[in-house]
Amino acid sequence: MRYRVRMRARLIDEPHRASSSLELLFDLTFVVAIAAITLELAHNVAGGHAGDAVIPFLQVFFAIWWAWMNFTWFASSYDTDDVPYRLATMVQMAGVLVLAAGVPAAAEHADYRAVTTGYLIMRLGLTAQWIRAGIEDPAARKTAFRYAIGIMVLQVGWFLRIAFVDGIGVVSFLVLVVLELAVPWWAERGRTKTNWHPHHIAERYGLLVIIVLGESVLAATRAVQQAVETQHLTVSLVTVALSGLVLLFSVWWLYFLHPAGDGLTDRRHRSYHWGYGHYGIFVALAALGAGLEVSVEATSHHIEASATTVGYAVAIPVAVFLVLLHAVQTAISPDRITRRTAVTACVIAVLLVPLAAPALTVTGTIAVITALVVALTAITIASPVTARPA
Repeated sequence: MRYRVRMRARLIDEPHRASSSLELLFDLTFVVAIAAITLELAHNVAGGHAGDAVIPFLQVFFAIWWAWMNFTWFASSYDTDDVPYRLATMVQMAGVLVLAAGVPAAAEHADYRAVTTGYLIMRLGLTAQWIRAGIEDPAARKTAFRYAIGIMVLQVGWFLRIAFVDGIGVVSFLVLVVLELAVPWWAERGRTKTNWHPHHIAERYGLLVIIVLGESVLAATRAVQQAVETQHLTVSLVTVALSGLVLLFSVWWLYFLHPAGDGLTDRRHRSYHWGYGHYGIFVALAALGAGLEVSVEATSHHIEASATTVGYAVAIPVAVFLVLLHAVQTAISPDRITRRTAVTACVIAVLLVPLAAPALTVTGTIAVITALVVALTAITIASPVTARPA
């Protein structure tokens, strides 16, 4: 590794492009943040405060996802892997850890100071990277400086929101989110575009899906471990745990059944729809982990949440995942369709199952939801993908 390499855009068709060891290390810091917010959501749902937990969960997860996504797309274009690049990445990793440390305060007391501080640290590290790209890559200077300016201006907005805004926190958050999402659209205007690699981006998103699924496994494992330690291991608990494992496996299978690299190659202009749509996918998978943890807890001891609430803690994330997965796949592969009718039927059935939770119990509810997703997976695998008629 050389000390310093001039930052130039990498080729969009670079062969054998894969995630670097630095990117994998960067992802590990997000494991901590996602685990923290998933645990807080599970505790609130189990305690009967699911409604109060949704907004903090979505807000904190947006900060996690947006920081990860911005780093990922920048790295796909400008990863030099030299000393300055690695140090700037380390700054962003430090910001993730600060953000993760502030998750309990945000979830329990709506105190977003630590979360915002961590977010600001991450964004400052990324701003430095864009400024460097603008200086060293004249061909993309205008685009790079637009990114840097947009990010820096919005950080002022986030700081002011925490320092001065009172009573309109959600409104100010939504305004800033819209502006954050608009920065790439504004920066990429004109002929000069960032040279992100489609197969590299598809791999990076797939890796984060696996990380979030891993959090689901961890969440369920924590609950099972507590049941074993308290000697409350029952048939119902084992059934829910196994159903959760099969459900996660089916979700993984559905996501990776149709690789996204070729679709992103053919339709780069659809990358915003595909990339932004993954926010809901990642949120749904994280929420699914929390729901499975609550389900395991409900079968091992008494919790405040009703059986219907616990059922919906699993059903809603599953339904959101299925709908958005179909949407993002269609965005980059409009000439190919899967069994849309099967997806729709599965989503409706999954959302109806928790209504019968008082009769089915939590165990039966999770088992039925799992069976429905397994059936959809089997239908999707067995049914050939057909081209849409011209």
